[in-house]
Amino acid sequence: MLTPSGRSRLERYVEDGYLLQDNNAAERAIRPFVIGRENSLLSGVPKGATVSAQLCSLIETAKANGHGPYAWLR
Repeated sequence: MLTPSGRSRLERYVEDGYLLQDNNAAERAIRPFVIGRENSLLSGVPKGATVSAQLCSLIETAKANGHGPYAWLR
């Protein structure tokens, strides 16, 4: 659910076509996990890399929403 400020930002983005999409914060947040996932691929365990990517997504989602990842996953 969007907060009122989030909704107004989304509306501004949709209505004003000159604003650029930016996912740099998300890219920076997952960088350490991507390195670990690549290491899993190099070790010959693609399934492990998939599971790692899924877990990292959950952890970063919890952090982005202001929750402690460990408590949130429990």
